[in-house]
Parts: sequence; C-alpha cells; structure tokens
Amino acid sequence: MQWVQDPCRSNVDNLNNVRPDISRHCRNRKKKYLKSKMEGHETNSKIKNSRNLYRGISDCKKGYHPRTNIVKEGRGDLFTGSRSILSRWRNHFSQLFNIQCVKLIIQLGGRSCIIFSLSLVSA
Repeated sequence: MQWVQDPCRSNVDNLNNVRPDISRHCRNRKKKYLKSKMEGHETNSKIKNSRNLYRGISDCKKGYHPRTNIVKEGRGDLFTGSRSILSRWRNHFSQLFNIQCVKLIIQLGGRSCIIFSLSLVSA
C-alpha cells in the first residue's frame, strides 16, 4: 500500500494498471453472488417453499440494514452495550412489577365494591 500513498508517476501508472483488473474481479464476484441467490430463489419456487422465497425476495429488494440496539434510560442516557441494555431492562421490569397494593374499586348504586386486589413485591 506504500505505492498508493506516494503519488509519483510510476505509482500512479501502477494503480491505473491494477484498477481495471480489480474492478473486473469485483464485478465477477458480484455476478457469481447474485447468480447463487437467484438459484436459491428458483429452488424455493420449485419446491413450493413460499416463505423462504418471499423472504429472500424482500431481502433483495430492501437491501442490508444494520441493526441498532439503543435503549434510552429514564434520565435520557443512551445505552448501546448488550450488558448495559440487559441491566436496564432488568431494572425497568423490576420497578414495573414491584407493586405494593393495587385495588380496583367500582361504585355500584352508591356502594363501593372491591373487584380486584393485588399485592406483589418482587425480591
């Protein structure tokens, strides 16, 4: 890679000689990859495997989208690490299920009736 960084005339000539070969190689690899994907779609179509066929077609149409795992804390901080995300969800659900006492009271004809009562404290 030293010859790519040094812009003397011989290095520029070398780069111009190598570039078409590399472009051709990349085009051939892409054609080979797409041909194998299309053959996979054809086999899924022939064996009536419609789920994988439509999944493959939608993957080709939509392209690659990297998955982002970001969780926002109550104070506004963002977490991206898997362990910190897991601990954040653990804290969230422990707070959610840490209920002291919940009562559902309905007024019927001037009288109060307790329909539902729950006492749950998580450890």
